[in-house]
Amino acid sequence: MAERKAYPLRIPADLWAEIQRLASADLRSVNAEIEALLREAIDRRKRGGREPGRKESNS
Repeated sequence: MAERKAYPLRIPADLWAEIQRLASADLRSVNAEIEALLREAIDRRKRGGREPGRKESNS
């Protein structure tokens, strides 16, 4: 199994509740749901031609 890093995350209660709702619908733990959402966001950025961490220019 791949190495996992522990990271304390501060998150607003309303966002936490939404993630819990999504996790329940997907039959995942909240942690697994957060990981899935992060992977989806990174994949979406890569497909859009923009690497994570790079700001888009408005010009």
